[in-house]
Amino acid sequence: MAERNLRKERIGIVSSNKMDKSIVVTRVKRVKHPMYGKFLLNTTKYVAHDEKNECNEGDKVSIMETRPLSKSKRWRLVEIIERAK
Repeated sequence: MAERNLRKERIGIVSSNKMDKSIVVTRVKRVKHPMYGKFLLNTTKYVAHDEKNECNEGDKVSIMETRPLSKSKRWRLVEIIERAK
């Protein structure tokens, strides 16, 4: 049986759930500038598939890379780590 490559996983905060069965997950990274040493915020947005429409804005979620599901969706929801307060 053929081995499947490891899939990337990311953790982020749900910034939008207005679409049907889709969420936008925002991931913020702090990166250090190579020359000046200042820490910068690097923001990345992922559009992920949420089959049961169970996420709300502000939830901390885990997403996994998957095959292309639409023009912009290449990720799917794995689990909700923490609900929004």
